[in-house]
Amino acid sequence: MQVEQIYTGCLAQGAYYITSNGEAAIIDPLREIQPYIDRANKDGVKIKYILETHFHADFVSGHLDLAKATGATIVYGPTAKPAFEAHTATDGEILPLGDVKIQVIHTPGHTMESSCFLLFDENGKSHSLFSGDTLFIGDVGRPDLAQKVIAELTQEKLAAHLFDSLRNKIMPLDDHIIVYPGHGAGSACGKNMSKETSDTLGNQKQTNYALREGLDKETFIAEVLDGLTPPPSYFPQNVLMNIKGYASINDVLKQGLQQLDAPAFEAATEETDALVIDTRDAEVFAKGFIPGSINIGIDGSFAPWIGALVPDVMQPILLVCDEGKEEEVVIRMARVGYDNPLGVLKGGFKTWEAAGKPVDTIESISVENFANQIKTNPNTHVLDVRKASEFGSQHIVGAENGPLDYVNDSMTLIDPKKTYYVHCAGGYRSMIFISILKARGYDNLINVAGGFNKIKENSTFNITEYVCPTTLL
Repeated sequence: MQVEQIYTGCLAQGAYYITSNGEAAIIDPLREIQPYIDRANKDGVKIKYILETHFHADFVSGHLDLAKATGATIVYGPTAKPAFEAHTATDGEILPLGDVKIQVIHTPGHTMESSCFLLFDENGKSHSLFSGDTLFIGDVGRPDLAQKVIAELTQEKLAAHLFDSLRNKIMPLDDHIIVYPGHGAGSACGKNMSKETSDTLGNQKQTNYALREGLDKETFIAEVLDGLTPPPSYFPQNVLMNIKGYASINDVLKQGLQQLDAPAFEAATEETDALVIDTRDAEVFAKGFIPGSINIGIDGSFAPWIGALVPDVMQPILLVCDEGKEEEVVIRMARVGYDNPLGVLKGGFKTWEAAGKPVDTIESISVENFANQIKTNPNTHVLDVRKASEFGSQHIVGAENGPLDYVNDSMTLIDPKKTYYVHCAGGYRSMIFISILKARGYDNLINVAGGFNKIKENSTFNITEYVCPTTLL
């Protein structure tokens, strides 16, 4: 028996590969399926099952393409009603895999069809629990997502189901079992996940607030709902894609990787309602970009930010990429359901410049120059676009907080006639924020390169005078 976690940092998502005696199961696969097929071929095993812990909201699973390519059976837990051929398992059903077996455990709460998969080894001993979004390391799945699709499923009702599932189905299991969750820190599917991506169930019973001894249902509901922020707008759209089906990743790649020269790219921007997304590094982008384009760098949490900032997954998108990065960009967008890229700028931004097309820039200053600006002008307008929790923990005295997550609300803080110095933690989010507002006509925003991390580290910046630690309630 072999168990492998395939973790994707951009989505903070864990897929799983299990093999035994010539057969394999894939749990919660991502959209691009070739790596799973290649791995199975290398190991000389046949993929028998594609196990889905639930209808995912934060990414589009690769179940349909993988089933078509391998003949594997797609398996969901009880109550699931997909619009395609799949096996809806019963609670407690045993799925044989080579010399081992996998038990389906129905655990409604995150969603109503949510299920965990308990793996038993060759000797019949419980080995590991693939807990999906029911149980994370240090946290549990948020119970407010399914109501975005089914209105009568209130978050209170779902939280009550989750309490029962954890208490009655998960906590009675053996302490030695390894918990393999669907996500880790950084995912929007929970609020307090650990950076660790596995743990023993026994340790989680001791350390996870939601599993603590003596916790009653009413207190659990209050605690699990406390502090939940609105989920990204693309979540319900991804749920429906996972339920109803979607285009093949090969078709998305074929369309999205069309190479457009500068004149064709310019014509496409003028003749369609396409959004131009430039995926280059933030500081490179600042030095020159296509007017009106938005910077979301590929070397960051690219897919989640696309999902947070582009409301419609079918929004036409034109791409500017570093050469050689085009396929990665299209795949990472497709992972979260953005299936309508119209093409990429052939040769990247340099071909735009070489063609003599118009170019825009964003002013970006060092932390040292920012510190001097603050010292000489204490009334300098500073906008911190980090999350409210980050801002609440520590921030520059006098700064305003306008989180990138809620850019449409945050932009109301800005007077277009005044100059603002904008920063985040490291410079990635601040450049996204400024590029969005610049595309909307805001021209007086200056990026602080390196962000708050550099502000705290730089000896020329008087941290004790200008940085104000606060305590979160």
